Amino acid sequence: MNDDLTIHTGKAGPDAAADRGWLLGHFKDPADPRHSEDVEIKWGVHPKGDERERWATAEKRTALLVLISGRFRLEFPGRTVVLAEQGDYVLWGRGVDHSWYAEEDAVVLTVRWPSIPGYRVDEPDHRTGALSPETSGRAPAGT
Repeated sequence: MNDDLTIHTGKAGPDAAADRGWLLGHFKDPADPRHSEDVEIKWGVHPKGDERERWATAEKRTALLVLISGRFRLEFPGRTVVLAEQGDYVLWGRGVDHSWYAEEDAVVLTVRWPSIPGYRVDEPDHRTGALSPETSGRAPAGT
């Protein structure tokens, strides 16, 4: 038996733009079929130079990030990963701090699990050019 209420279609670009890139997760209305406490999915569209406002720390989720187009850099303590070809991906586990930077206009698909509150970084009023390591999201030296 198939219940039409369990099928949802859409377009990642416009749907994601309406919710800061997120297509599925705990933050969706519980009546929305895209509500999930198990997993989060993001369609991230990042212009060249876009960067995470600050590092994600004390991570309690596992994440997979897949490059759809462009060039995207992820920073981890002691390691940098550059995704340069469509389909390149990186997986990191709980407890791994991270940040990111779009080296070119980029589209990435992120899957995180479980879906839990507490990681939202509000968009700044404006982005500045080069930021210091303390404000750019780069890990402090020695971490």
